[in-house]
Amino acid sequence: MLSPGVQLGNRYRLDERIASGGMGDVWRGTDQVLGRTVAVKSLLPALLDEPGFAERFRGEARTMATINHPGVVDVYDFGNDQHIAFLVMEYVEGDPLSATLGRVGRLTPARTMALVAQAADALHAAHVKGIVHRDVKPGNLLVRPNGTLVLTDFGIARSDLVGQLTAAGSVLGTASYISPEQATGQVATPASDVYALGVVAYQCLAGRRPFEGDNPLDIAMRHVRETPRPLPSDIPPQVRALVERALAKDPKDRWPSAATLSGAARQLKTGLSRQARAGGQAAPISAAPASPAPGRAQVPQPPRPVTAPHSPASAHPPAVVHRPPPAHPPAAQHRPTSVAPAAAGYPRGAATVPPGYVPQPGRSHPVSRRSRSGMVFLAIMVGALVLICSGVISYQLRNFVGAATPGGASVPTMTSDALRPDGRDDLFDTAYGRMDQPRPGGDVTTTSEGRQTR
Repeated sequence: MLSPGVQLGNRYRLDERIASGGMGDVWRGTDQVLGRTVAVKSLLPALLDEPGFAERFRGEARTMATINHPGVVDVYDFGNDQHIAFLVMEYVEGDPLSATLGRVGRLTPARTMALVAQAADALHAAHVKGIVHRDVKPGNLLVRPNGTLVLTDFGIARSDLVGQLTAAGSVLGTASYISPEQATGQVATPASDVYALGVVAYQCLAGRRPFEGDNPLDIAMRHVRETPRPLPSDIPPQVRALVERALAKDPKDRWPSAATLSGAARQLKTGLSRQARAGGQAAPISAAPASPAPGRAQVPQPPRPVTAPHSPASAHPPAVVHRPPPAHPPAAQHRPTSVAPAAAGYPRGAATVPPGYVPQPGRSHPVSRRSRSGMVFLAIMVGALVLICSGVISYQLRNFVGAATPGGASVPTMTSDALRPDGRDDLFDTAYGRMDQPRPGGDVTTTSEGRQTR
């Protein structure tokens, strides 16, 4: 009898029993070599007495260890100690979905579709490796605190002894999710896991299993013969159709694979989330959903021009008829703004009007505002220049007119034959000059001429 503190394989210490199933118990343990927490599943001692069980156990454990998927629990080790077969797996921090349903009763359709999509992804990863879970139920679906789901406790040891167990809580829980083909003794297939996941989805939405009974045999036969009760009326039709297809009696009528079920559930979850935020209807179900990438906005295309019918005898191409824009009321009409023709591709001295601009009533035209501002600035600049020039001219005239001082003293006058373009004598830039000087004591003026020397 196992109890806390027992070591298996001289390495794994059992700390606490966390679950029990039809094949054995699951313990939280410690890997004393690596110092990490692990989950140890101890199988029933009677299973080792069944012929071929040990070989199937080792082979399927090795295959499970090759599955690399975040939704499938990792397998670390397996062994046999003290006539007890055990499997060492990843320890997942989270609650079983069965515990959540026990607290809240039902889940929303969007939350249910999110969990179904994750579980179906994990099942598809196992199916690709040739592994059928055979025991999909809420107790084997662990939900982490961040909402991600991990599929655990694969039924790796197919044993006739498991089917003979009648203890309540072991086979009773499994019979509630068994597929019709399994109930009639057929071999479980990937379609059997799809059916069991459909039962889980039904329970999440309705708060109850589709079939109840007094014993496992009664429940199993109802899966074969009866139709599940309808889901509550508040379940969207698309979600109802997804679950009904997963619960089809004939495996050929179910979803073709766990991957297609996952895609349909994920598409529905996205549609339901959008509906909850903005209202509307959920996206339709398809076997291979091809919804646009999330976050990508659809850009509306401009209307295409209406073309007049083209006559075969006409040598001209079909005329393009453009619909005129709606006219504004008379009070809202604006004069068109003239824009100077462009030179070398760009207008010079003219404001650029954006293409498609339509003046709005009660608002001034942007080009008119720019023109008015430019004219005001130009007028201010011209006025400033006029005032400056007037001051300079007045100052020069005062200096020129005052040729004689107020005391009567005459100022010598100098002239030159060479003039600047502005009409003034240039006494320094010419090679030849003439000077008139008054003689002292008389009115006679003498003139001296000569060549200027450097």
